[in-house]
Amino acid sequence: MALGLIANCSYMMEERILVVDDEKDICDILQFNLEQEGYLVDVAVSAEEALSMLTDVHQLLILDVMMGGMSGFLLAEKLRKEGSVIPIIFLTAKNSENDMLTGFSLGGDDYISKPFSVKELLARVKALLKRSALIRIPAETRWSYKGITIDIPANRVTIDEKEISLTKKEFDILSLLVQTSPNLLSRAEILDSVWGDNEYVLDRTVDVHITRLRKKLGDYAALIVNRSGFGYYLNLDHGKET
Repeated sequence: MALGLIANCSYMMEERILVVDDEKDICDILQFNLEQEGYLVDVAVSAEEALSMLTDVHQLLILDVMMGGMSGFLLAEKLRKEGSVIPIIFLTAKNSENDMLTGFSLGGDDYISKPFSVKELLARVKALLKRSALIRIPAETRWSYKGITIDIPANRVTIDEKEISLTKKEFDILSLLVQTSPNLLSRAEILDSVWGDNEYVLDRTVDVHITRLRKKLGDYAALIVNRSGFGYYLNLDHGKET
C-alpha cells in the first residue's frame, strides 16, 4: 500500500517574519533590512503583543530574550508547549554558553548575540528559512499509511485515530523522512535540516531522537529503518498489517 498524499500543490506561502524586540531602533533596523531582502515583516514590541499577532502565515520568529513583561524564553516555551513549530532565532545580549543552551532547549533554532552584524543575521535568516522549507508542506497536505496519519500543518500524528504526542524535533524528523521517502538520509543531512548549524548538536543526537520517536510510534516503529553507517529512511514494506 503506497503512502497517500493529500495536497493542493498550487498553494504557496510568502516568507513572512515576525520581529519581537522592545527596542524600537532594533525593530526598525531589522524591518528595513529584511524588507530590502524581499521578506514581509511584522513588528511587535513585547512578547504579549507578539502572541496576539502571530499566525500560521509567519514562517520565522526573531525574538529578543530580555524584554519587560514576558521574556523571549518564556514566549518560546509557551509556543512550543502549544505545539507551534515556527523557527525561532533568539536575539539577545545574553551570550553565555548556559544562556545559549537554555535557548536551544526551549526550542530555539538559532541564537545571535547583540551587538550583531546585519549581514550575518540576514545570512542566518536565509539559511534557516531554507532548512525549514525542507519540512514545510502546503496547508492542505497530510500523509497517511494504513492506520497512521501525519497532518503536517496541524502538527499532529494519529495512530488508529488516536493522537500521539511528539516533541518538535521528533515531529520534524518524522516529517522529513516521510517527505523524502524512500530516499535514505544521512545523520548529517537530518542534523542540517532539523537542527541547522547548532554546534552543540552531535550525530548521536539523531539516534537518540529516532529511538524515542520509534517508541512512540509503537506498531509502526519499523517504518523507520537504519542502515548502519549510512543513515535512516522510511520503509513502507515494514508497516503494520491490516
